[in-house]
Amino acid sequence: MASVTLSQVRKSFGSTPVVLGVDIEIADGEFCVLVGPSGCGKSTLLRMIAGLEEISGGDIRIGTRVVNNVPPKERDIAMVFQNYALYPHMTVYENMAFSLRLAKAPKEEMERRVDEAARVLGLVEYLGRYPRQLSGGQRQRVAMGRAIVRKPQVFLFDEPLSNLDAKLRVQMRTEIKELHQRLKTTSIYVTHDQIEAMTMADKIVVMNAGVTEQIGSPLDLYDNPANLFVAGFIGSPAMNFLPGKITAAGIAIGADIHLPMPANNLAEPGREVIVGVRPEHLAVADDGVPAEVVVVEPTGADTQIFCKMAGVEITAVVRERHDFKPGTAVRLRPELTYIFEPASGRRLA
Repeated sequence: MASVTLSQVRKSFGSTPVVLGVDIEIADGEFCVLVGPSGCGKSTLLRMIAGLEEISGGDIRIGTRVVNNVPPKERDIAMVFQNYALYPHMTVYENMAFSLRLAKAPKEEMERRVDEAARVLGLVEYLGRYPRQLSGGQRQRVAMGRAIVRKPQVFLFDEPLSNLDAKLRVQMRTEIKELHQRLKTTSIYVTHDQIEAMTMADKIVVMNAGVTEQIGSPLDLYDNPANLFVAGFIGSPAMNFLPGKITAAGIAIGADIHLPMPANNLAEPGREVIVGVRPEHLAVADDGVPAEVVVVEPTGADTQIFCKMAGVEITAVVRERHDFKPGTAVRLRPELTYIFEPASGRRLA
């Protein structure tokens, strides 16, 4: 196992920059998730760590070794792809043992490593089958088993769950997290799904347009977003944003609505701001601010209430059940608010 350090890593395709000087430190044994929208540079960054893309500038270290010019096969990493990349004419055993056979590992060691990985992943009874005889989740476990048998210093995952259905994705992300807790191998995982990032990561790197917007633990990013982008990207349903102005009475939203001022705010009276309120921080209460119900979506455990407040569409998530109809007047009490600067998007607290 080893740490991974990226120092001012850059990548351009011709004259088009796609990664703009990224600095990330991933500790030995840490599970780090790179998350962001499509085109933000996260998969390109992973491929540069793997050696599948040349870097345009900066340094990549695995442990203490700079690997900028080291071929992929000599970086002691193992990669799990989105499309499994299994050999269809080989059995599960042969797929898992393939890299060891190329390395001319002794037969006894090869059998031992494959057996160990198969037991960890629940694949013992499938070793004689071919990929076409397996479900999507089983194929993904074979792909992970092929990586495990190599005993690499670093695991790289490139959106490995994207091709699975919703139920299987939940199951597999639990299995990957449990696997990491057993093996304690440094892991870097790329996804555009912030729920995967929140539930699996020790550390999240939020990327946007080739830069890192914020790095931290899942709950740190959720509780203390640095800017509008992170606040809107982390959390489901997404944070509500309303334009407002700081006044002596609080934050004015429209002509008649005032929201409470968050603690430790740095905004002076008269300043234009954007107010952020997470859906789960809005409570239905008589002392709340007025809103109008648009749509109600009961999900069982929670109820999502889509409303209009001062002409802006917002979402509230409540545990209690309400029989609201479209057009119903409702009062919502914000229990926690954030304020941001409109121009830069940075948080003002």
